[in-house]
Amino acid sequence: MARTPIVGGNWKMNTDLASGGALASGVSDAVGDGGGVDVVVFPPFPYLAAVGQVLSEHGTSVKLGAQDVWHEANGAFTGEISLEMLKDCGVSSVLVGHSERRHVIGETDDLIASKTRAVLGSGLQCVLCIGEKLEEREAGSTDAVNERQLRSALEGVAEGQLANLVVAYEPVWAIGTGKTATPEDAQDAHAAVRGVLGSLFGADQASGIRIQYGGSMKPGNASELMAQPDIDGGLIGGASLKAGDFSEIVRLAGN
Repeated sequence: MARTPIVGGNWKMNTDLASGGALASGVSDAVGDGGGVDVVVFPPFPYLAAVGQVLSEHGTSVKLGAQDVWHEANGAFTGEISLEMLKDCGVSSVLVGHSERRHVIGETDDLIASKTRAVLGSGLQCVLCIGEKLEEREAGSTDAVNERQLRSALEGVAEGQLANLVVAYEPVWAIGTGKTATPEDAQDAHAAVRGVLGSLFGADQASGIRIQYGGSMKPGNASELMAQPDIDGGLIGGASLKAGDFSEIVRLAGN
């Protein structure tokens, strides 16, 4: 099944109001209509509305995403953000289970599963992030870790919600370290992920779910990575903070 490439720019805890607006403007101008690629940027929470306004003013195809969400609709959850709040800001895509949420903030598989179900239930796109740490990779546990995280997060998800699911495979050891999995290693992991999706939802459904690579993708390695049959784009960190680099990855995804 042909899958539309998807490239996301995770700005993490970077930019301020001025630089975030300038980056959104630069990305909008450079990406234009996307060239057949779905493009999403994920600014910090305080700048969602402002960045969304810039994207709207430019008439770009770039969509607005959020880096996290809380799974309850409202209530006494100080400091958290609800799905309806994100929708009010124009958000259409949400990252769930990013490696930094798992391994720096300490989010559990159960919490990530609750967030996944909430996002998919809301009708927004859920970018579910999975991936192994260095010690798990060295122990030969890459596929087992990915399978555990997938099965936990997707338990109870209905087939009718899969159109809004994107999986992002992030080898934790390759994020921000300058290390990158070889295209062959990345493909092996993506193929195994698709196999797990097939066991959960059937091969036909699994063939339509997009799986991004999220381990230090940049213009110099993007083409070779995205040429692999099960890699459907990238979740970009550092390179997303430079409009030129990010738009070049989008261009390569379209090729």
